[in-house]
Amino acid sequence: MINNLKIKSLVLVLTSVFVFTACSSKNEVTEYNKPALYWYNKMLTQISAGSLDEADDTYTSLESEHRNSPLIATSLLILVNSHIDEEEYSLANFYLDEYIKRFALSKNIDYARYLKIKANFLGFTYQLRDQELVENTIKDIADFQARYKGSPYMPLVDTINARLYMAKASLDLSIANLYEKKGKKQAVAFYNEKVKESWINPEEIEPVNVPYYRSIFE
Repeated sequence: MINNLKIKSLVLVLTSVFVFTACSSKNEVTEYNKPALYWYNKMLTQISAGSLDEADDTYTSLESEHRNSPLIATSLLILVNSHIDEEEYSLANFYLDEYIKRFALSKNIDYARYLKIKANFLGFTYQLRDQELVENTIKDIADFQARYKGSPYMPLVDTINARLYMAKASLDLSIANLYEKKGKKQAVAFYNEKVKESWINPEEIEPVNVPYYRSIFE
């Protein structure tokens, strides 16, 4: 009697597992070959719920099944802004590079290039380390100013440009001060000259604030 109950219980458990697995497999199987609007709406829902990783995966489905859909461009810009909001600047730049490569002739290309400048600027967290990022972003700004003179984003780009030049000047000034402590007058003169090139009035330069736990490495 006891053995029969054990066998019946085992059969019931195995049956439940089979049914559950079958239902799960069915749900997974149905998640393909969907209209572009389905993937787009699903992505928006996931972003609204704060599930960016899932939204990234859903975009992949949209892009894979509907590569030429007009929703691709909009989806890329939505993902860019979402990742910027979450301070995930590398992912934002990944999508921006994709947008700029595929939609270089889009009427929104100046917006995309502004967002790339913005993402780089916001990602500039270690001012005494990211010299290359500063230089590259300043070059991107110069290119933006030359290409999109009538862009509504120009005032924002100009503001970022001014802040980056101040950061660059602050960096050069800190290097000059370091060389001054070591008595290297020629190097001091060189970097002081770079400060003047970056910022008109050195007295206006705000020093870079470095937390004490990082200052020993700067």
